[in-house]
Amino acid sequence: MSRALDEQYMRRAIAAAHARLGRAWPNPVVGCVIARDGVLLAEAATADGGRPHAEEQALALIGEAARGATAYVTLEPCGRRSTDTPSCSERLALAEIGRVVIAADNPSPLSAGLGLIRLAEAGVPVELGFLAAETEPLYRAFRHRLLTGLPLIETSGTGEGFDAAFRPEPGESPAQALQRHAETGHIRLWVESGASLAGELKDLGLLG
Repeated sequence: MSRALDEQYMRRAIAAAHARLGRAWPNPVVGCVIARDGVLLAEAATADGGRPHAEEQALALIGEAARGATAYVTLEPCGRRSTDTPSCSERLALAEIGRVVIAADNPSPLSAGLGLIRLAEAGVPVELGFLAAETEPLYRAFRHRLLTGLPLIETSGTGEGFDAAFRPEPGESPAQALQRHAETGHIRLWVESGASLAGELKDLGLLG
């Protein structure tokens, strides 16, 4: 498949993921497109609440037609699951997908290279880092959460694409509120641009 088509389908996967921002927590949002010979076969993104995963949905849409096709995934497929179900890398291998093109690496303990290993062991050619810079808005908060254990707080005028608004309850400190959101599973929070709370969070070093 040509490089122009690779870019077209990966950007389509990125757009599919963008459209689901704020709805997939506690999991990161992922977009997956499967194509062959310039023909789009399937497109999916992480479902509300984080499951089913994008790859799982896309493969289910086309069944055996996935054999020999190329999968474009915005984040490294999971190498194992927190449940007993097959991981996305295992599903791609079992479907006999012909090639997997991945934008961003996945530092989660459920991936962190394990998905790549599973695909390689199955003989599936993999390319990692394709248009990775374009996925930064998708995974900046996810990486922050993995590193700190806390959601990332950013300013916004509308809150579109965020998991929730950051609003401490009466008597609750910003740090306590952030921990509460972390326990809920939120990844990306927002406060109104220019609000006094935004200034307070900036002074405390809690504003991304």
